Amino acid sequence: MTPKTIQLIGVPMDSGKRRQGCLMGPDAYRTAGLADALRDLGHHVTDAGNVQPEGYDATPHPHLYAHGETIAWTRALTKTAEAACATSLPIFMGGDHALALGTVHGAAAHANAVGRPLFVLWLDAHTDYHTPQTTDSGNLHGTPMGFLTGRAGFDGFPNVPHPIPHAQIAMFGLRSVDAQERAALQNTDVTYIDMRHIDEHGIAKPLSDFLARASKANALLHVSLDVDFLDPSVAPAVGTTVPGGATIREGHLVMEMICDSGLLSSLDLVELNPFLDERGRTAQAMVDLTASGFGRRVFDRPTRAYS
Repeated sequence: MTPKTIQLIGVPMDSGKRRQGCLMGPDAYRTAGLADALRDLGHHVTDAGNVQPEGYDATPHPHLYAHGETIAWTRALTKTAEAACATSLPIFMGGDHALALGTVHGAAAHANAVGRPLFVLWLDAHTDYHTPQTTDSGNLHGTPMGFLTGRAGFDGFPNVPHPIPHAQIAMFGLRSVDAQERAALQNTDVTYIDMRHIDEHGIAKPLSDFLARASKANALLHVSLDVDFLDPSVAPAVGTTVPGGATIREGHLVMEMICDSGLLSSLDLVELNPFLDERGRTAQAMVDLTASGFGRRVFDRPTRAYS
């Protein structure tokens, strides 16, 4: 793989849901050796430290959890992502999945500035296609794809001048989708690949088709990798565990194919809650998957947490 200029950006964001712990995610990735893993592959890696939101109104919303704080994070991350995408391949170390409200928004602004489409690969058990009006939980980590595609109802959030066209989105690993999300998505051109489809047909062909479309369009590719894309038996450190997820080998195949495509332009690593981990094994699994996305192929090393 051609060496990349990679910028690690910590996002200690924990406002997207009520169960706390994701704010520890960035330091868990650092401790698990993400920077060294990427440098060992020949990439130039810098750690930009952690993003912090600007001041916000903390008045409780009648339905939405941490509404004002999440808006502040979205504004800060939009600016950070747009600037980072212009000079590097940023990896956003989360943090809960509400961070994508800002990271993808900023990546879309950068894509528009350079005259290229942005394709989004969403690796997640959930579609996160809610709006503030349709979410029963009030947790905004379930709304990024709704926001980014320009759905209505995001009062107080930044405008979305460059919504992601549905045909430029693929969601893989789905197995927990609310009725309102399912009904809304079925009328769109989103590519949605649930676990039954993967069980019956495998993961390589639909991913290859999506990446080929992105390549033909000369697109930039933002990948948003949620810990719960993986089965909780191999990645337990997430507050939204859903049994029946992708195997570790399927996860590596996805990341290896992304690497082979040469399209990756920005990456989210989200929903890691170290408080729920078992001696760091989820953080290490996510670091290994990331390394596969940047050229690692042969696994021949000790597992540090158990050696």
